[in-house]
Amino acid sequence: MLIRKFSPIFVLLIALLNPISPGFAQKFSTLEVSKFSFPSGLTANASRERIAWAMNEQGRRNVYFAEAPDYQAERLTDFMEDDGQEISSLQFSEDGEYLVFVRGGDHGGGNASSPVNANNMPLMTHVAIWTIDLATRKTASLTEGDDPVWGAGHQLAFIKNGAVWFKDLDAKKAPHAIIQNRGRLGDLRYSPDGRQLAFVANRGTHSLIGVYHDAQTPVKWLAPSFQQDQSPRWSPDGKSIAFVRTLGGSGAALPLLEKRHAPWEIWIADVASGEATMEWKAPETLRGSIPSTQGGFNLHWPLPEQLIYLSYEDGWPHLYSRNLQTNTSTLLTPGEFMVEQLSVHPDGQSLVFAANGGELPDDLDRRHLATVDLTTGEFAWKTSGEGIEAYPVFTGREDDIAFFSATPTRPLLPAILREETVKLLGEELIPEDFPAADLVIPKHVQFMAADGTTVYGQLFEPAANGSSKPAVVFVHGGPQRQMLLGWSYMDYYSNTYAINQKLAEMGFVVLSVNYRLGIGYGYEFHRPSGTYYQGAAEYLDIKAAGEYLAGLEQVDPERIGIYGGSYGGYLTAMALARDSDLFKVGVDISGVHDMDHRYDLPEGVEVAPDYEEAKQIAWESSPMPDLEQWTSPVLFIHSDDDRNVGFYHSADLARRFDELGKPYEYLVIPGDTHHWMKFSNMVKVNEATVNFLHKHLQP
Repeated sequence: MLIRKFSPIFVLLIALLNPISPGFAQKFSTLEVSKFSFPSGLTANASRERIAWAMNEQGRRNVYFAEAPDYQAERLTDFMEDDGQEISSLQFSEDGEYLVFVRGGDHGGGNASSPVNANNMPLMTHVAIWTIDLATRKTASLTEGDDPVWGAGHQLAFIKNGAVWFKDLDAKKAPHAIIQNRGRLGDLRYSPDGRQLAFVANRGTHSLIGVYHDAQTPVKWLAPSFQQDQSPRWSPDGKSIAFVRTLGGSGAALPLLEKRHAPWEIWIADVASGEATMEWKAPETLRGSIPSTQGGFNLHWPLPEQLIYLSYEDGWPHLYSRNLQTNTSTLLTPGEFMVEQLSVHPDGQSLVFAANGGELPDDLDRRHLATVDLTTGEFAWKTSGEGIEAYPVFTGREDDIAFFSATPTRPLLPAILREETVKLLGEELIPEDFPAADLVIPKHVQFMAADGTTVYGQLFEPAANGSSKPAVVFVHGGPQRQMLLGWSYMDYYSNTYAINQKLAEMGFVVLSVNYRLGIGYGYEFHRPSGTYYQGAAEYLDIKAAGEYLAGLEQVDPERIGIYGGSYGGYLTAMALARDSDLFKVGVDISGVHDMDHRYDLPEGVEVAPDYEEAKQIAWESSPMPDLEQWTSPVLFIHSDDDRNVGFYHSADLARRFDELGKPYEYLVIPGDTHHWMKFSNMVKVNEATVNFLHKHLQP
């Protein structure tokens, strides 16, 4: 129920969820554009030339399958309710005869293995491991658990109740625990022969990499230290493990407002002895710090004498090859673009990945596929044009590549790239009433913030010409995200792309802004100083976006609104608190608001020399100090099982509005998470958002 508050004691029910007024002639509804197809979890098996993926069809999430040479999409599971249960960890057994997946949880948020009860049933659901026998097409729930990995034959290891469990699908013995050890266990990795299992035991101050052999053999700890060891990767012969080492402990109370290098190293351990040596150390520069883009370190060991890793050291997230014979590193992906979603060919001799580069000037706001031959170093773009290509994998059939494909008007679908021909899979899964033909094509724009920073965005303009149109700034979350010139490869942002399309159809000019702290434009844009709770400099980009819209001939500068989710909700609140004269209305979805508690009160004598200054800046970097001058109407939306942004952020801000006697409207979604696991909840949020902006800006 949505409620508008005019004072702490006077409450008026409102009806924002009602359809837009009958007088508005709409080409498509919010519901129709929200029915975008969304595949995820693409995986392949080289030995049988098979691929599989999960597909979200209006909340009905199922596993799909296809195999060479025709790759005809086939649904394998029968989960036909909008029940909020996601599918993750989809993968084939080594022989391609089984699939395993996890059903339940929210693996895009914290506490991922905790059940999601978006249906608000009296009893909670479970996060469970499921298997599919591809010979019989039989689907079965194996046991509660998460993070499964395949070993030899049809053996599975997985995490359950903090321990590592085991199940052989070919044996009658029930699933049982095989590793119960101190710390948070995870990052399971079987050796190439499937007989040994590497894992990470995170013990807070430090983390260890262990190797399990059998129930009678003690765990072998690899070069235990005071540091944080992570990302174990087996050598092709199974005799060594490469891993990443970062600092452990808590360290001295250094200045909080200074930027410092975050060191990391790559080590190689001999599994038999447990001894390890450092192979590579990151450059001691800010750019050389721990990478924070998709895949993190992206450490791989594809060939006997070659490691692959990702580093930001040249200003872009690029791949490097480490020659273990010469102890030298070589840049594999030169150019001003970022690399993400890396996959290794089954033969270990090449890589495929997505990157925001290509032939067109605005490819900076797209994703295309590229490959690198690891034996020659040859780099090649595999796709081009105005589409979005993401999450590539080699299928095992010659050089066929499976990936997810989208355009500005068509949402994501699985696809196969064979030589230079692309075949879409499952086109029939896009509903007949999905309004692809009525969608606008956004265009890339750039403008300048007040401090001289170049800001990027995509402009959605209504099909009808004319002036004095209302406008809306959309602010993404993350903040390490990038909005694209087409349907996003992230489900949350495919949804906001749908909202932007609906707003454009209603007559709004929409600017989706890629502000500093986002990815895709180099290190200095991604990691600038004085941002978030250390100065909120990125808000300058949001204000510049509003001013850019106000300067467009077709926009009425007195009718500009704003909406955003998560970190975008925070910046929406900042806009309304600081510049209600520019932003006349806003929708703050799951916003981060509380910056006052970003620094814990020191427990001991040692305190950072700038602690008090940092606390003051954190307070001033939030919307809280400026609530008195917040005059624009606002709609607060939050789900109360949010594992990314605590519900308290919105509850506390609403309390402050109550205390100040300020009006607001709100929508609370009980039981759902940050990502609207239930389709009907997502549609409810979408409709509330567009209706609120329509009501106050009147296109």
